[in-house]
Amino acid sequence: MRWLAPAVSERRQYSTHPPNARLNLPIDYSATPLLSHSSQTALATADLPAEVKNGTTKRMNLFQAINDALSTALTEDEDVIIFGEDVSFGGVFRCTMKLAEQFGGDRVFNTPLTEQGIMGFAIGAAAEGMRPVAEIQFADYVYPAFDQLVNEAAKYRYRDGSCGRSVGGLTVRMPCGGVGHGALYHSQSPEALFTHIPGLRVVMPRSPLQAKGLLLAAIRSNDPVIFMEPKILYRAAVEQVPTAAYTLPLSKAEILKEGKDVTVISYGQPLYTCDSAIQSVEKDLGISVELIDLRTLYPWDKETVFKSVQKTGRVLVVHEAMVNAGIGAEVAAAIQEDPETFIRLEAPVQRVAGFSIHTPLLFEKFNVPDVARVYDSIKKVLDY
Repeated sequence: MRWLAPAVSERRQYSTHPPNARLNLPIDYSATPLLSHSSQTALATADLPAEVKNGTTKRMNLFQAINDALSTALTEDEDVIIFGEDVSFGGVFRCTMKLAEQFGGDRVFNTPLTEQGIMGFAIGAAAEGMRPVAEIQFADYVYPAFDQLVNEAAKYRYRDGSCGRSVGGLTVRMPCGGVGHGALYHSQSPEALFTHIPGLRVVMPRSPLQAKGLLLAAIRSNDPVIFMEPKILYRAAVEQVPTAAYTLPLSKAEILKEGKDVTVISYGQPLYTCDSAIQSVEKDLGISVELIDLRTLYPWDKETVFKSVQKTGRVLVVHEAMVNAGIGAEVAAAIQEDPETFIRLEAPVQRVAGFSIHTPLLFEKFNVPDVARVYDSIKKVLDY
C-alpha cells in the first residue's frame, strides 16, 4: 500500500483555499480598509462626537469592544443589568469577562438554560424600569424565546399605550453567522425573522469600533433592540477603538467607499468579502463601486440607499442569511417601489446570499457568499 502515500499527502484540506486562487483568498483583516488600523483613522470616524475625536484609542477585537461597551453601560447607569447562560463566567466568547467581579453578582449573573425564561425575565425587568441586557448564547437557540419577543417585547408599548409601561430599555445580544464549522446549530443568521416584527430594532455591527458605539446606543435607546454579533469577527476583527464612551446613530447606514458605477449593500462580516471583490473588480474592469453598510437592519436607512442607487443605477445586496425573504429581498423591493430610484435602474437588482438550505458542515464555505460570487454579480449588473 506504500504507493498510495503520495496521493494522500497531496490531498488538500477542504477548509483551505485552492492553490493559485485569485479571488477566493482568506480575508486579511490586518490590512482591510474597513478596520481602523491607526488612532488617526479611528478618531476620524463619521458620527463620532467631537469630544471623542479629541480623545485616545485602544486596540481591541470585537469581543473586547463589546465588553468595554457593557462595562461602560454598567458604570453609567445602575439600572443596567446583564444576564444569560454562563455570563458571569465571561460567556462562551468572553464578551462579559470579569464584569461580574467588577460590578457584583446582583447585576451580572447566570441564568438557567432556558431562552424563554431569559427573555421573560428580561421583559419583566424592562417593564419595571430596568435596562436589561440579555444574552442568548447562540442566535440558533433564540427560537424558544421568539414568542416572548414577538408577542410581549415588541407589542408592550402599543398594548399599554402612551400612559402605560414599555420595555424600551431591553437589549438582546446574540452571536450569529457562520464560522466555517458550525453546521446546523451554530451557524444561523436569523436576522430577517426579527425585521418582520414591528416594535423591534435590529442591529448588526461590522467591527469593534462600530460594535461599541452601536451597543451603547442600543442600551440607551428607548426601543427594544436585537443586537446581533457576527461571531467570526470576535477575534478576527481588530482595530483601534476610542476609549471614551460614545454612541453611533441607529437606523443610519454608512457609506464605506464612494463609487459611481455600482452600489453594493451589505452588513456584518460579508462587508469584508464585498470589499475584496470590489478591489479586484475595480482593478480588472476600471470601474468605481460604492459600498454601503446598513448597520441597522430594521428600521433601515432608505434615504442613503436610494441616493446611492439613483447615482449608480446598478445595485446588489449581499448577506450570508438565506436568500428567500431575506434583507436583500426587502431592500430590492423598496428600491423598485420608489419611483425616482426605479427609473434610474440600468439592471435588475441582484442578491448574493446563502442558499435556501440548512448550513452543511462540510460545505459551509460554499453556502456563504464568497468573493467570486460577489465579483461575478458585479460583472452581471454591468453587462446587462
